[in-house]
Amino acid sequence: MNSKNLSPLAAYILVGIGAVIMLAPFYFMFVFATHSRTEIFSLPPPIFFGDNFMENLQILTDRLPFWRNLWWSVYVACASTLLTLFFCTLGGYTFAIFEFRYKNILFAIVLATMLLPSFMNMIPTFMIMDLLGWIDTPRALYIPTAANAFGIFLMRQFASSSIPKDLIEAARMDGCSEFGIFGRIVLPLMRPAMGTLGLVTFIASWNNFISPLIVMRTPENYTLPLALRSLQSPVNTEWGALMMGSAIATIPLLILFAMSSRQLISGLTTGAVK
Repeated sequence: MNSKNLSPLAAYILVGIGAVIMLAPFYFMFVFATHSRTEIFSLPPPIFFGDNFMENLQILTDRLPFWRNLWWSVYVACASTLLTLFFCTLGGYTFAIFEFRYKNILFAIVLATMLLPSFMNMIPTFMIMDLLGWIDTPRALYIPTAANAFGIFLMRQFASSSIPKDLIEAARMDGCSEFGIFGRIVLPLMRPAMGTLGLVTFIASWNNFISPLIVMRTPENYTLPLALRSLQSPVNTEWGALMMGSAIATIPLLILFAMSSRQLISGLTTGAVK
């Protein structure tokens, strides 16, 4: 074999090794979900599926209101995604197309909020949610993040490069209202970026642990990350049940990513190549 054939082969081998390393934790999570705690900590650990699937599921549902927690995660993630798409698309389109006083200063302030560490928002968020009476309610999880700086920045950059201002002016000359332009012209053109932002927002909301930890009080209102964390104990953690809950929580994300990975890559790379 000459060097031209060896180079692609070496690349495939390297990518294959990386894929195995990345997929191994997911595989063992699903395997351990079908084994008891004793079997999980045996040496060598099990590498094939076991017979404790129903037992672990029973322990999970006995110790947690698991299906209710799953529903809250779905509800909060969907609400957060829809609100973020609406407000960030509207904000990004406004910064990209319209000209108004202090536009650049306001956009700089929006971007500056991305520089703040997330832990600095914990105490102010709790105080505001307590003042509004939203503690232990799901709206405290999706309303504060509905217009985030990353979403506005992403939609603004996409609108600047993909929506011709001449098209907007032509629609205005034809008598179309501003909201009509936004709904009929802008939204269809911004679908690639909206798909990317929606996927990123859904995954971030689904995996969010800190916000529910701050504002949620009752186990019935926990989202899945917080509910699964409550299963852990220094002395008596049912790791099989915990792996079962983690596997069930991961399945929607795997399905969603498999269905929309092409959309995600397309949205992130749009405009990178002329």
